[in-house]
Amino acid sequence: MIKTIILIGGPMKGTRFRPLSLELPKPLFPVAGYPIIYHHIEACSKVPHMKEVILIGFYQPNDALNKFISNVQQEFKIQVRYLQEYTALGTAGGLYHFRDQILAGKPDSFFVMNSDVCGDFPLKEMLSFTVQKGGGSHCTVLGTEATRQQSLNYGCIVENKNTHEVLHYVEKPETYISTTINCGVYLFSPDIFCTLEKIFKKNQEDNYKIHFFSYQAGNGWCSGCDPNMQMKETIRLEQDIFVPMAGSGKLYVYHTDRFWSQIKTSGAAIYANRHYLALYQNWHKERLAKNGELKPQIIGDVYIHPTADVHPTAVLGPNVSVGKHAVIGEGARVRESIVLEGAVLQDHCCVLYSVIGWNVTIGMWTRVEGTPNDPNPNKPFAKVDVKDTFSPDGKLNPSITVIGSNVQVPSEVILLNAMVLPDKSLAGSCKNQIIL
Repeated sequence: MIKTIILIGGPMKGTRFRPLSLELPKPLFPVAGYPIIYHHIEACSKVPHMKEVILIGFYQPNDALNKFISNVQQEFKIQVRYLQEYTALGTAGGLYHFRDQILAGKPDSFFVMNSDVCGDFPLKEMLSFTVQKGGGSHCTVLGTEATRQQSLNYGCIVENKNTHEVLHYVEKPETYISTTINCGVYLFSPDIFCTLEKIFKKNQEDNYKIHFFSYQAGNGWCSGCDPNMQMKETIRLEQDIFVPMAGSGKLYVYHTDRFWSQIKTSGAAIYANRHYLALYQNWHKERLAKNGELKPQIIGDVYIHPTADVHPTAVLGPNVSVGKHAVIGEGARVRESIVLEGAVLQDHCCVLYSVIGWNVTIGMWTRVEGTPNDPNPNKPFAKVDVKDTFSPDGKLNPSITVIGSNVQVPSEVILLNAMVLPDKSLAGSCKNQIIL
């Protein structure tokens, strides 16, 4: 029996994804027409003997999350549950906290996936690789290649090229270590909880020493103690588990050359949207819009929700997703963009490299355009750069245009490299600005 745990974080995470994460938890943001973690669960459902998917995070239970869980359970015929942490416990703290739930039914092994990654996940291949290595108390990390410079932004892996054993692991090193990076997808045996228990007990001992090192019976707290000091409760997979496991013969890396990326920013969502739509060509051609009589002109890969209303004279694509009940008017042009539920794009507007939020209205003849944040095509293995919002001189860095929910954009204006927070009514054109 196999299980999967997806780490979905909480409302304090995903701040670089705002304003889109203000309305909806980031893991539920639709990419290629479906929530980000829908693609994770779909990949899990193809693994033989997969019995359960557990979501762990510290979001408060909400209608959107409950509805999503209900829908995927019905679609994939697999049990999906959400377990809420009482506080942020780190990438491994939640695993240890809910160890009894994870080990229920005695799974042979379990996957752990970060929710902010996307890709063509080779889960069955990882499982076969681990079985070949003898299973047991092994942990397998999914790895891929990055450029030397970009590798500094990820966990870096030094391996034995023959056995693929991890010899050295460093999380976000200051200098070059390796171009093999951690993809945020892991396969563990249940024995990992013995290691987690040791780390947990060590943290408890450290907490005791910090809080009580100079406590003397009858004298209370001494001046060197802070009774309000926060207890160390987090356990981090990368620093606390992988670093000491490296070189022990129990940590391995499985390489993938398939599509993989992080989704840290809105620009990365546009990039992920493009690649998931391309994957539909192999697995779900029925999801892609087709040209035909009384249908809009489709260029490349386009997803249109069945409830959306798109005028036959509109031109969409390549790499466009249109959500529920969206309306796209006569002569509109949309390219490399995500149009969310309830948005209205009026006649002859043009939308390029943008995310149009929920229930947004774009006026007639208006142009909305952003700057793509794609990997350098001239560098093999290049990944999407996570750029700062502002340049060192205080100017807004060019990026895709993001329009928050319920925004009204008037006719015959230009929005270029703009970020508009929810519930605004714009009066005119906007270039390289954040509209608060």
